[in-house]
Amino acid sequence: MSSALTFALFSIVLIAASVFYLFFYRNWRRNRELEQAFPERWRTLLKEQVPYYSRLRPEQRAPFEQRVQLFLSEKDFYGCDGFEVDERVRLTVAGHACLLILTRPFSYYDDIRSILMYPDVYRVRHAWEHGMIVHESEEIRAGEASSHGQVVLAWSQCEQAANNHHSPHNVILHEFAHQLDYLDGSADGAPPLSGEQARHWQQTMSRAYENLQNTIEHHHKPWLDPYGATEPAEFFAVLTEAFFQQPEHLHREQAEVYEALKDYYRLDPLHAR
Repeated sequence: MSSALTFALFSIVLIAASVFYLFFYRNWRRNRELEQAFPERWRTLLKEQVPYYSRLRPEQRAPFEQRVQLFLSEKDFYGCDGFEVDERVRLTVAGHACLLILTRPFSYYDDIRSILMYPDVYRVRHAWEHGMIVHESEEIRAGEASSHGQVVLAWSQCEQAANNHHSPHNVILHEFAHQLDYLDGSADGAPPLSGEQARHWQQTMSRAYENLQNTIEHHHKPWLDPYGATEPAEFFAVLTEAFFQQPEHLHREQAEVYEALKDYYRLDPLHAR
């Protein structure tokens, strides 16, 4: 065989392999993963750690479990400050995170690569500039999301939400809502939307955001965690917590907001069985 023909064959094989890897490998790998049976012990853990799991309708169970299965196969978990990440921890995080994409493609989480788990709230040094002066302070955090594919969570706060499904706070839902917000390239309080849905979202959420800020400014009891008034991105994340954790309260106080979230997530926690 001539060197030219050898080179041509090698080039064809290389191009074919590159095309397969770029366009088909991820789906092939995911299909292979989903051929594996969903472990029964995972269902037991989900029932214990993700209260909403037991409220899913029968036709929702399989899509949800598939997303959890892919999440666990693709996302790397790392324990920080000596924390040991076990199966319960991974299922708790995956279960809550996948609720947000139950009716969406799993590809919405493609950019997430790693989950860092602290045993409890942790300290982060924060620096900012004011003129020529650089200020530094320490912040205590329960979680944070990054547009660079990383989510950080404090297990004590995750476990608290898992044990009390009526709690207004759920750090897992909060941080993964931020990941949905990042999908259009900016953390602006609006996940990817189009057409009439986008216009309705903008109008509804702008009014509700201003309402929350005015309520706080006038020293009245806010209808939502005040942290949601800090910026639109936090407003969306806190609303997502309320939507799943306290749907009755959210619907009573801001029915139009509840309907906008129901339209986006394509779920109705208020009437889940």
